[in-house]
Amino acid sequence: MSHPDPQPNPRPLGTPRGVSSVVGPHGVGASPGDKKSKNKSLRGKKKSIFETYMSKDDVSEGLKRGTLIQGVLRINPKKFHEAFIPSPDGDRDIFIDGVVARNRALNGDLVVVKLLAEEHWKVIKPESNDKDTEGTYESDLPEDVCGSQIPLLSPKDCPNSPDVIIEAQLDDSDSEDRHGHPQNVLVDGVKRLSVCTHDKGKENADTSVTKDQRTSVSQDTRSSPEKSLQKSAKVVYILEKKHSRAATGLLKLLADKNSELFRKYALFSPSDHRVPRIYVPLKDCPQDFVTRPKDYANTLFICRIVDWKEDCNFALGQLAKSLGQAGEIEPETEGILTEYGVDFSDFPPEVLDCLPQARPWTIPPEEITKRRDLRKDCIFTIDPSTARDLDDALSCKPLPDGTFEVGVHIADVSYFVPEGSELDRVAAARATSVYLVQKVIPMLPRLLCEELCSLNPMTDKLTFSVIWTLTPEGKILSEWFGRTVIRSCTKLSYDHAQSMIESPGKRLPEEQLPPIAPEHSAEDVHQAVTHLHGIAQHLRRQRFADGALRLDQLKLAFTLDHETGLPQGCHVYEYRDSNRLVEEFMLLANMAVARKIFRTFPERALLRRHPPPQTKMMADLLEFCDQLGLHMDFSSAGALNKSLTETFGDDKYSLARKEVLTNMCSRPMQMALYFCAGVLRDQAQFHHYALNVPLYTHFTSPIRRFPDVLVHRLLAAALGYRGLPALEPDVMQKQADHCNDRRMASKRVQELSANLFFAVLVKESGPLQSEAMVLGVLNQAFDVLVLRYGVQKRIYCNALPLRSHRFQRVGKKPELTLEWEPQDKQQEPLQQVITVFSLVEVVLRAESAALKFSAILQRPGSEGFLGCQSDSDQDDAPQD
Repeated sequence: MSHPDPQPNPRPLGTPRGVSSVVGPHGVGASPGDKKSKNKSLRGKKKSIFETYMSKDDVSEGLKRGTLIQGVLRINPKKFHEAFIPSPDGDRDIFIDGVVARNRALNGDLVVVKLLAEEHWKVIKPESNDKDTEGTYESDLPEDVCGSQIPLLSPKDCPNSPDVIIEAQLDDSDSEDRHGHPQNVLVDGVKRLSVCTHDKGKENADTSVTKDQRTSVSQDTRSSPEKSLQKSAKVVYILEKKHSRAATGLLKLLADKNSELFRKYALFSPSDHRVPRIYVPLKDCPQDFVTRPKDYANTLFICRIVDWKEDCNFALGQLAKSLGQAGEIEPETEGILTEYGVDFSDFPPEVLDCLPQARPWTIPPEEITKRRDLRKDCIFTIDPSTARDLDDALSCKPLPDGTFEVGVHIADVSYFVPEGSELDRVAAARATSVYLVQKVIPMLPRLLCEELCSLNPMTDKLTFSVIWTLTPEGKILSEWFGRTVIRSCTKLSYDHAQSMIESPGKRLPEEQLPPIAPEHSAEDVHQAVTHLHGIAQHLRRQRFADGALRLDQLKLAFTLDHETGLPQGCHVYEYRDSNRLVEEFMLLANMAVARKIFRTFPERALLRRHPPPQTKMMADLLEFCDQLGLHMDFSSAGALNKSLTETFGDDKYSLARKEVLTNMCSRPMQMALYFCAGVLRDQAQFHHYALNVPLYTHFTSPIRRFPDVLVHRLLAAALGYRGLPALEPDVMQKQADHCNDRRMASKRVQELSANLFFAVLVKESGPLQSEAMVLGVLNQAFDVLVLRYGVQKRIYCNALPLRSHRFQRVGKKPELTLEWEPQDKQQEPLQQVITVFSLVEVVLRAESAALKFSAILQRPGSEGFLGCQSDSDQDDAPQD
C-alpha cells in the first residue's frame, strides 16, 4: 500500500516504525580517516564487509522450512553492537552480535535471520553484570495497561496539545501505552534488570573494585557450574525497511585531509548511535563548510541514507536540510518528526477540496431526518480545559424504574471523509495525530478536527452513538447503536467534573462553571455527572473483579512560557475520578462496538488484541520478586493487578516501591495491535490481556485515529446505513499493520518530545533535586526511578568519588556497597549499600553537551552535588 511522502523531505510515509534508528558503526573496521581504510579504498576491488543478501526465493523457501526466522530488529540504544529479534517459540530473544551480523539492517526493520552454529551462540553467565542479556525495551506499556500517553500541557496558543491528557486517560485507557512503547516486542530505552539467570553455586561471592581497578573488571571473577546459551543469528535479508532511513546529527570534516575521500565527502555523525555514520557529498554541504567547519559545529542537519554498500563500513547519504542550532526546541522537534516519518506538511489543495466549501457549514435538513435527533437531551463533553478536538460526549437520563439511559456520542468523522477520497488516503497514511508537548500534528485538517467534527457546545453536530439502559450498578439491560445528531449543552473540563463529583449535594457557583445552554440547568449537568460517576465506579470495580490489569506510571505535564515556549516547570499529572469516569464509558463503548462488528462481519472486523506478556521475562521477574520477599502472582492479568494493589501500603515508601515494581512489570508487556479478524484464524489470539476481554476495538477517537474511522464504517455497514467498506481482509490487515507502525512511531515521538522538554527544563531551571528509588543493580552501576519526575537514569560507580565499590549477592539479591572517599581525611570512609528498593537522593543537572542531563547521587548526609558522567559516555558509545 503506498502512502504520500511527507514534505519537505520526501520519503515513503509507510516505512518507519516507531522505533528509531539504526546501526552504530563503531568497531566495524577502520574509520574513514584511517590510513588502512584509505589505502584499501584506493586499491582495485575492496573486500566485502557485509554478506550479500539471499535471494527472495531462497528466503521464502527457508522461512517455509523453518531454517530461517523473521522478526522485527531491535538495537540496544546503549550498546549499539547488540541487537535482537523475538524468538518464535516465545523463549529468550535471538541475539545478533555486531554490525556485520546485522548486515545493514536498521532498527525496526523486518528482517530474516539465520541461526549460527551452537558453538557461536551467546554465553550468558549466571552472575549479574552490566551486559543486558535481552534487548533493551522501549517502555511501551500498552495503553490498555497503564491508561495513558504522557500528559503534556501547552501554551495557550497551542490549545490542542492537552488532548493527550484525556486520550491518555480514556479510550486508550484501553489503558495501553507509555514509555513509554512494535509488534510483539517492547523496544528501545528501558533496560531489563540483569537478573535473568542466577548464581546457584555461590551465595555471597562478590566483586570488589578499587579506584585503580574500577575501569576494568573481569566478568569471570566468580566460577559457576551453571551457564546458559542464547540463540545467536545473522541477518540474511531485509523483508521490509520499516526504518525511515533519516537521521538528525552533526556534520564534520573527515579526519585525514590527505585522503581521496576528504576531497569528496564530509562525515555525518547521527545523534542516535544506532545509526551508522554517513558519507555525505561535499556538494550537498553548505558552501563555506570546508573553509569554516567550526561555524557548523553545533548545527543540526537531517540526512537520509541512500545506499550502504557491502564493502563500506559507513552508509552513503544525502544531506536533506539544515534545521538550526542543536539543543533548541523547534530544530530538535523537526528532527524527531523527520526521523520517525511523521508527515507534518500542510494538507495539499486536493485534500482540502474534499471538505465542505460553504462557510459556515450547517447540517443538511435531509441528513437530520436520517438520524435519531438527540439535540434536546442533556449531552456534554468532559475534556482538558484547552482542548479543541472534542470527539466524545456523554449523557445520562434517569428513567422512572430507577435505571438510567446512558449515551456515548462520538463525532461522526466518517461522514466528512468519503472512502477512497484524497482526504481518506492522506488520513490513512498519517493514521494518527501526533501529540507533542507544544503542539499537535493532526491526522485530519484543522477545519475538521476543531470545527466540523469537534463536538463544540451549543452547535448541532453529527455523531455515532451507543446508548444503553443500565442499572445503577452498571448492568446492561439494553443496547442501541445508531447515527445521531446532538447539541452539546456545555464543555466541562476535568476540573469542573471533579468538583461536581466531590460535591454531589452542593451547588457550584456559576462563576466556577463554563457557559451552559439555557435549555439545561447547571443542576441537570451536575446530576448527570454524579450519576455517571456512581455507575462508573461500579463498572470499574467489576472490571477489576473480572480480571483486568492497570499499571499506572508517573506522567509529566509541562507548563510553558507563553512568549518563549520554553518549559517553566513540570508536575506529575494527577489521574482523578473525572478521568476514570470518562475512561469507563469509552471502554464500554469500544467493547460493545467490537462485539457488534465481529458478530456481523467475522471476516472483516477491525479489532484490537493485546498478547500476553513475554513468558521468559515474566518468569525472571517472578524469581526476582521471590528473592526480594515479594509474593507476587503473575498467573493472569487480574492476579497481577491484585498483587500490585494488595502488596503495598499507602505510606510514602510503600507507594514508591509500588511505582518501581509497576515499572518492572511493564517491561514484559507486549504492544496491543490492530488486526483484521479474518486474517487471524485462532480466536483465542483475539483476546485482550490487560482488559481481559475476548473482543475489543477502537471506536471513540476518530478525529485522531484512523482505525476508529474504519470501525465507524464497519458499524455503519452492520446497521445498514451503507455497504461494506471495499477492503478485503488482507488489505484491511495491511492497513492495520500500517496503523500499528504509525501508532508506535507517534508514541515514540511523544516520548522524545517530553524528554526534550524535560532536558531543556533541567538545562534552564536545574539542578533539580529529588528522592529516587533503585530499580536495578548491576555490578558497576545501578538504575534509579526519580520519583518526583518519573524519569529513569543510570548512575555509574566510576562517576562518583568512591574509594571502592563492591558487588555481591546476598542470597540471590544483587547488592552494591559504595565506599565514599571521606570529605575530611580524619574521617573514616562512609559506606552506602545499594539494593533494589533503596531510597537515595539524586540531583538532575545539565551537562555541557546540549540537552544531556545526568542523575548525580548525593553523598549520604551531604547537601552538595557530586561530579557525574552521563549515560551517553558509557556502554561503548562510538567515538568520532
